[in-house]
Amino acid sequence: MAEEEKKATEAQEESPKKGLPMKLIVIIVAVLLLGGGGGAAWKMGMLDKLLGKEKKEAVAEKKKEEKPDIGPIYPMNIFIVNLMEPMGKRYLKVKVELELDSEKLIPEVEKRLPQLRDAILTMLSSKTYEDISDLSGKYQLRAEIIAMLNRFLKTGKINNVYFTEFVVQ
Repeated sequence: MAEEEKKATEAQEESPKKGLPMKLIVIIVAVLLLGGGGGAAWKMGMLDKLLGKEKKEAVAEKKKEEKPDIGPIYPMNIFIVNLMEPMGKRYLKVKVELELDSEKLIPEVEKRLPQLRDAILTMLSSKTYEDISDLSGKYQLRAEIIAMLNRFLKTGKINNVYFTEFVVQ
């Protein structure tokens, strides 16, 4: 029996240790706990508060408050024009409303109304059905009207054009 115990202890001394050293296990557990705690704090939003989340939200709210409302709207009469077609079979009926940048522009728009209407009529009658039939064509038409009308104005500008009626037949 003594020989067997002696052989067992020799076998244990000769075989390399299986498993990880205790220090390595402690380090791994500590890293996992710290990582989990940091992740939980981030998830709960504590880190955002520490990093200035409240400051960021205040800036965002200030930007929302600074965003101007819609400007004054100037309604124009209905336009009915023949579209540029080979046989002249199609026509466009459109009601346009102008968003002005300020109330101060209204007198100038009223003074220049014949010029503005003429410019819009000329532009609309130069369009084909294909030019205005899809959504991108309507956006393009809107942009062209804004650019053209702003060339006539001196005291302000037109911010947007709204089509409140748009019928092609």
